[in-house]
Amino acid sequence: MSTMAVRASHRLADMVDWLESGPSLALRDVDRFVRVEEFERDGSYVVRAELPGVDPEKDIDVSVEGDYLTIHGERREETREKNRSEFRYGSFSRSLRMPPGADAASVQATYRDGILEVVVPIGEERPRAKVPVVRGDS
Repeated sequence: MSTMAVRASHRLADMVDWLESGPSLALRDVDRFVRVEEFERDGSYVVRAELPGVDPEKDIDVSVEGDYLTIHGERREETREKNRSEFRYGSFSRSLRMPPGADAASVQATYRDGILEVVVPIGEERPRAKVPVVRGDS
């Protein structure tokens, strides 16, 4: 008889990322949460964020602090008469932990068709050093 191991779903990983985003993201701020997808492509860590209706030069700020990449911005409401609006306006933010070896000094970001794409080159991780354990005389 074999035992089957169940692998954690992506939802669990997403929840951990959400919890690690820090105190700036509270339950009441769920509407201001930035939806992202992240993957590796050609030796780089890539984050794509859905940000329709913003001006990338005025409304989006991408920063790196420590091991975290943060996307912050604001969707501004235009003044007009309307009967109904389901759009979300105001500030938004999302922080993601970058993988080991991420080169924070070489981050590039582009915005096209409502999608922000941030590319972080991944360099070589420092190899683990084997530390010999010496028996001490008693």
